[in-house]
This record gives sequence, structure tokens and C-alpha cells, in this order.
Amino acid sequence: MSPTTDLLNSIRASAEGISLSELLVAHPVLTRRTAQRLIAALLDTGKICARGNARARRYLAIEPSVRATEQLADEDRFPAFIPLSADSQDILAYIDQAPEARRPVGYQPDFLEAYRPNETWYLSASLRRQLHRMGRTEEIAAPAGTYSRAIINRLLIDLSWASSHLEGNTYSRLDTRELIEHGKAARGKAAIETQMILNHKTAIELLVDNAASAEFNRYFVMNLHSALAENLLPNPADEGRIRQHGVDIWKSVYRPLSTPQQIEEELNTLLDKAGQILDPFEQSFFMMVHLPYLQPFADVNKRTSRLAANLPLVRANLCPLTFLDVPTQAYSRATLGVYEMTRVELLRDLYVWAYERSTQEYLAIKQDLAEPDPLRLAWRDFIKQTLREVILQPAQDPLSSIRSAVLEHIPEPQQTEVQALIVEELRRMHEGVLARYGLRPSEYAAWRAVHGH
Repeated sequence: MSPTTDLLNSIRASAEGISLSELLVAHPVLTRRTAQRLIAALLDTGKICARGNARARRYLAIEPSVRATEQLADEDRFPAFIPLSADSQDILAYIDQAPEARRPVGYQPDFLEAYRPNETWYLSASLRRQLHRMGRTEEIAAPAGTYSRAIINRLLIDLSWASSHLEGNTYSRLDTRELIEHGKAARGKAAIETQMILNHKTAIELLVDNAASAEFNRYFVMNLHSALAENLLPNPADEGRIRQHGVDIWKSVYRPLSTPQQIEEELNTLLDKAGQILDPFEQSFFMMVHLPYLQPFADVNKRTSRLAANLPLVRANLCPLTFLDVPTQAYSRATLGVYEMTRVELLRDLYVWAYERSTQEYLAIKQDLAEPDPLRLAWRDFIKQTLREVILQPAQDPLSSIRSAVLEHIPEPQQTEVQALIVEELRRMHEGVLARYGLRPSEYAAWRAVHGH
């Protein structure tokens, strides 16, 4: 029996999933690196999936009958134009199964507990640098909220429309502008849609007006939710109040907490950790991840998280995240990846793509946004040579090859970031950039035949 089959059988035998450490104990003849390579191959072929992050990650088997799900309709597919990492593809392969084929799962307290502000990072250092470059405005050193107040008219329209659109609202951008600027409701639209847009307007104004003083505490989040939920909930008492009952998530096998006391305790922990995060983008993304996962309110949780995610950006005079052009099916799947697998990679890739789209709407293309990354510049030749060798050796595991080259040639303090840069370039590689690596299309095609893209 092959090592791969042995490993797969061990994973199949564990109904609750099994960690890498437990697999190594069960298979002492395997080195950690070999086990990681075999696991990566099983993930790539869809025989297993991963749930959780870092040390909490566990691997579960996906039976053949479960993998052979019906083809998704075109409108339900994750858009191909949004670049995804291999980890995100792994999440998507699991989420794209029918709900009855996915394992029911409840709230995992360890997901939040394991996060250590300014030690744990959902966004890598290179990603954070990239986001800061994209979002930098001329008002970066001005008092909190200066930039957002300067663009408030456009921000009210764009964010109200885009966030509402993600909830199925059928108002057009022009309809939204007429409603916000002139108070004119669109003909043929349901009152609930008009109310949703107006609630967004109120909540955004609350956010911008209080940028200098607002913090991630109960007062801010409760009032933000109350503004967004006004006149939209069956029970008006639920506006700005901790959820008092259980909820189901549509098209999901995730079941959030149902006890108000537990929800309140987790919300307090979530807000305390959010308030400690120093980087505005990490803080923003943390709220995008954990507020919907907890589901602290009876409804309107994702809307609350989208606006809460803008507080750090507004406060730092960075370009806002408006969610313009974000496809509904992409957002829903990325959120399901968090709900059902406690994995953030798919939502992270969507966040970065969405933020770039937002900045393109709000900022002129300036030379300073295209300044070279100093680390990428310093190791330019090494990065190119390493990527060339990876492509020319399709039989080798790319991540292992990159890691070995970095360990051999890069000083220890820079190893993690240089490795991340190389992986990022590999993920972005396409036929239009092959010449810079001295590669031919046939060589790249041979590599893709083995590893995909």
C-alpha cells in the first residue's frame, strides 16, 4: 500500500478530522515535509478537505459520491476573473458541493480564541504593504475622517448601492443616487429595498461623522446595526440588540451559537481583540471574518460587518472599501468558507481584489502607488531564477522547491517575506510574463498540466 493511500485511510477513519501532528504520530516513518506534500496532493485531487487554520487545521475525507456533485449553473460559479490562491481553490472545491454533501458544523470558539492581535495575521506583511500602497490618499496625515468627508456624497451612493446589491437589492446605481441626493424612491421597487438603501446612508454618515471617536466597542457596533436594521426586522426590538434565538444560515450547514449569554461573551471578546489590532487593513478584515461568523444579531450581520470594516480605513484616511463590482456569488462563497471551514483564504483573496476595485474608482493612478517594493527589488534576480527553476521542474512540489531555495540563499529575517513574494508571483504568472523569466510557452504549459494554475 502506498504512503498516500495509508495517509488517506487514516483521514477517512477520523470522523471529526485529523491534524498533521496526529497523522505524523500515526505514520512515524513519514517526515513532516513528505506528509505535507502528500496532503497537498490529496487536497488538489479533491479527496480530502481542510478545516481550520494553522495548528487548528484538521483534514477530512470527501467520499467519491460526495465529490461527484451536479454541475453548478453559470450564475452560481465563482467568477474566474478573481485571482485565487491554491488554498482558496481548496475551499471552493468543498463549498461548491451540495449542502447535503457538506458536514454540519457549529460555532468553533477556538477560531476566535486562537487569534492574537498583532501576532496572528490573516493578511501577510506583503499583502498589507500592497493594500496600503493602493489605498493611500493625500490626506493620510490629516485628522481622522478627512478624506471620507471630502468624498462623502459619492461614498454614500457607492457603498449604499454595492452593499445593498450583495443582499439582493435591485436598485440600480442611478436609482440609488436619485434616492440619496433627491429623496426620490425608484418606481416598481419594494419598500424594503428603499428602506435598505436609506439605512445604509444613515449608517455611513454615522461612521464618517464619528471617525475620530468611534471604537470597536458595543456602543459603536450596536448603533451601527440599529441604523442598518431600522424598519427591516420582524421584531423591532431586535434592532441593535444581541440575538435572543437560534438562526439558520441559508444554503449553509453552519449553525451559529443560540444562547444569548454565550453570544454576548464571544462578542465582547471579538470587539476587545479587534480594538487591539494596529494595522487598519488587518483590523478591517478581522471584522469581515468574525462578525458574520458569530452572527450576534437576528439579521443584518454581514451588512454590519461591511460597514464596520470601513471604520479603520475611514479613520486612517485610506480609500474606503465600497464593494463595487463584487459578485454576489463570490461574496457568499467566501463567507461560507469562513462559516463551514473556519478558513479565511477565499475571503482574503476576494477582499484584496475588491479593495483594488474600490481604489480604482476613487484614486487617480499615481506614480507613488506604483513604487517598487524594496524587498522585491533587492531580490529581483533570485526571485526570477527561483521561479524559472520551479517551472522547469514540474515533477517537483513548487512550495517545497521555493522554501528550500529561500532557506539556502536568503537571510533568516527576510525569508518569510521573500518566500511570500515568490509564491505571489507564481500565483500571478501567465503567458504574457514568461519572457521575463526566460521561459517558453511550452515549458509553462507542461508545468500547468501537472499543477494547474
